[in-house]
Amino acid sequence: MRERRAARRGSERDAACVRPIPAFDRAVYRVVRRIPRGRVLTYGQVAALAGRPRAARAVGRALRELSRRRVRDVPWHRVVNAAGRISQRDLFGPEIQRERLEEEGIALDGRGRLDRARLTWAVPRRRAP
Repeated sequence: MRERRAARRGSERDAACVRPIPAFDRAVYRVVRRIPRGRVLTYGQVAALAGRPRAARAVGRALRELSRRRVRDVPWHRVVNAAGRISQRDLFGPEIQRERLEEEGIALDGRGRLDRARLTWAVPRRRAP
């Protein structure tokens, strides 16, 4: 009985220590989840779709802040910079991103760029009610 109470108190403390996800980050994750397999968007395009068109750097920060648990649910590797290149994240990030893109059939040229004109997701426009 005592062990159960202690475990419960510990889980309550752990839950209280978790930083809440900001609204903008949640909007970024929703947009990125919608990017179809084999397509990409730029940080700026994601920012615009998330409601803050001038917040491309904030998109990068939001994707960097993904927790280990959420990184499986959010296809972060489908977001590239405006030049169609993989942005430097940390020591291993670019290789992992390149591998994941190649698994989806997205090839990068010898200079590390992808064909944005062909691979950028054409976001469907919502119809007015």
